[in-house]
Amino acid sequence: MIFGAILAGGVGTRMGNSEKPKQYMLVGGKPIIAYTVEAFSCCSKIDITIVLCPNDWVAYTNDLLTSNGIDMNKVVVTAGGTMRNDTIMNAVNYIEEHYELNDDTVILTHDAVRPFVTERIIEDNINTVMKYGACDTVIAATDTIVESTNGKVITNIPDRAYLYQGQTPQSFKAKAFKELYSSLTEQEKEVLTDAAKVFVLKGQAVNLVRGETYNIKITYPSDLQLAESLLGDN
Repeated sequence: MIFGAILAGGVGTRMGNSEKPKQYMLVGGKPIIAYTVEAFSCCSKIDITIVLCPNDWVAYTNDLLTSNGIDMNKVVVTAGGTMRNDTIMNAVNYIEEHYELNDDTVILTHDAVRPFVTERIIEDNINTVMKYGACDTVIAATDTIVESTNGKVITNIPDRAYLYQGQTPQSFKAKAFKELYSSLTEQEKEVLTDAAKVFVLKGQAVNLVRGETYNIKITYPSDLQLAESLLGDN
């Protein structure tokens, strides 16, 4: 089976909104999370989309998605974890408990606050993960990346030709993720920024899928303005 996992566990501290996590804020009169879930639930190749949100927001999220016309026959809402990869593990454990976790079980993990993911990106992830076992959605870096180990002076300027900016989905065989994540030390878990790094740390290949510049992650108030503009262009 193929599962989508919408990671909606954030509380939106960088958005400066203390009342509501950013995934529930409105863009074009519609909650951000509704756009994201709709993109996955409308994909015929995805069997079930699991939405993982703060425990206190599960009932709210379920009602919100229903009221925004999401087909809940293909969607389930459950609690996420403390950290990003804990949330992914909750999704994997949910699959194992309610369905079947085997070598062919595929999971596409995606930020709830990336509402402009396209059908092409989703299907490319599915095709690539089915063939290679793990993939990450990226775009080529257009700006020069400057490294500073102390935040004061430049310590390195990597060759931009080899650099990419990571987006989501990040997709992989769910059973493999569980086994690799469970084998990590606590020190390794502390340096994780996303699911793809689990595979990289263990020497597993992660293939690249082409993203889009407009597949933005809505993090700051200015991103809301950009999102409104993107909707206006469609």
